[in-house]
Amino acid sequence: MYILGLNAYHGDSSACIYKDGTIIAASEEERFRRIKHWAGFPTKSIEFCLNEAGITILDVDYIAVSRDPKANFLKKIFTAFKNRLSLKNIINRAKNLKKASSIEEEINQHFNLSIGSLKAKIINVEHHRSHLASAFFASPFGEAAILSIDGFGDFTSTMIAKGNGNHIEVLDTVSYPHSLGVFYTTLTQFLGFPHYGDEYKVMGLAPYGTPKYVDKIRELIILKADDLFELNLKYYNHPKNGIDMAWEGGSPSVGNIYTSALVELLGKPRGKDEELTVYHKDLAASIQQVTEEVIAHILNSLHQKTGLDTICIAGGVAQNSVSNGKIKLNTPFTKIYIPPAGHDAGTAIGAALWVYNQLEKKPRTEPMLHGYFGSKFDNAYIKNLLNNRGISYTEPGEQEFYEEVTNCLVNEGVVGWFQGRAEFGPRALGHRSILADPRNAHAKEIINTKIKRRESFRPFAPSILSEFIEDYFEQSDDVPFMEKVFKIRQEKRAEIPAVTHLDGTGRLQSVHKGTDEKYHALISAFHRATGIPILLNTSFNENEPIVNTPEEALDCFFRTKMDMLVMEDIIVRK
Repeated sequence: MYILGLNAYHGDSSACIYKDGTIIAASEEERFRRIKHWAGFPTKSIEFCLNEAGITILDVDYIAVSRDPKANFLKKIFTAFKNRLSLKNIINRAKNLKKASSIEEEINQHFNLSIGSLKAKIINVEHHRSHLASAFFASPFGEAAILSIDGFGDFTSTMIAKGNGNHIEVLDTVSYPHSLGVFYTTLTQFLGFPHYGDEYKVMGLAPYGTPKYVDKIRELIILKADDLFELNLKYYNHPKNGIDMAWEGGSPSVGNIYTSALVELLGKPRGKDEELTVYHKDLAASIQQVTEEVIAHILNSLHQKTGLDTICIAGGVAQNSVSNGKIKLNTPFTKIYIPPAGHDAGTAIGAALWVYNQLEKKPRTEPMLHGYFGSKFDNAYIKNLLNNRGISYTEPGEQEFYEEVTNCLVNEGVVGWFQGRAEFGPRALGHRSILADPRNAHAKEIINTKIKRRESFRPFAPSILSEFIEDYFEQSDDVPFMEKVFKIRQEKRAEIPAVTHLDGTGRLQSVHKGTDEKYHALISAFHRATGIPILLNTSFNENEPIVNTPEEALDCFFRTKMDMLVMEDIIVRK
């Protein structure tokens, strides 16, 4: 049974392909289109997945789409009339829903199929049920509480559930216009970060401030006795105007959400090019703290409802790795699973698993313990590319290979590391990464200003050999997808300044030999040379989607200040 999972006409469009419940390939469309968070119909990702599976679209049994235009339809109509939404907003929403419901037409057109020739049955899976499935059915847990939480999808922002075997039972929802994701996006805009997906900048800025304005921020969102929350709607304009979403050229954008009441409460919004003041940093700290309070409120209530100690989480808010790192500290949950693509791209996987496990009632297969499902290239392809471009390279033996890369890192070099299958999800996990020595106090500044060309407050992640987590971090959880931030032990912070954030934390990635032998071997070689079982890891890109091909890796390498590029077993130096 082949199931093609799609996230279409939504930010972070993506596709995946499953065969008999086992994933073969998955990719976000942005990796091919080279436009961040690309939204639309993911034709290139579909083609990639079919090629990896060695099949055609006519061999697919199900096409699972993580949108259901019919979901909450009456609520949508009622809200539109109740709030007298603008004609423009209603028309735009209707156009988007129409596209989401015409998947067969899109498939037929793209693959030049005649009407009726497509064998696959198209199943629309509601957005948050797709998130729930992407977390629970991919987890190693037989039973768990589940939380899906983001901006909006199919008129819902939050869904809590209980999973058992191959069945998910939805317990409660939060519907439009209330949303923790919208709360965070609104304040992200207020702080002068206007682009789709900028919320992580607020999270990175928060440690530079003090949460002095928590009481004011709490006015924007209300914790409810029924275990969930609602927004104080006077601070948001989307209930009356809708959320002004645009997908120009595939690049999603969100119009201004906050009202004049928020300006009266917090003062003048920051312009995107204005200096970040102490006030802005303190606001960021306050926003992050209130967000953590809301998540803890939901999770503590969910624990009481289910009596379970295991929790699976997905949705855009599940990318808040600072909050994730505090779940065990702030709630009774003892085991946590967050998938490598907890954001909207992961709903393609969730929709496919919902069909396989929930609808078809098939037994669950192996849990998702890594996220390496994207593009791959062999040595022959890479050498041919380099030869055609007249670029010199070396191909040392295995021992010399790791020694050469380690020597570059030890001597304050910055390495582009391109290996195996690309990661599916927003994090570079050692396959499309830029690496540096975590002991180098200047590495953060060098990479931010000369390579990434981004804000100076943005942190970098420590990739650590899994067997050494307890030696360096106050919590000893396994964190394979860089999905949690933990406190670094006080006595270790001076050893690894490049990956220690201002507040003494690090967004770690635990590296296992069983799931990534080559990256584990490199960190092990660095450990033997330095005594430090950690490398600084950041995504291989420069204000663009993570590189997907050797050509893109070469282009990024030569236009930035990297010292070495390693593609499979091939080494290129400047």
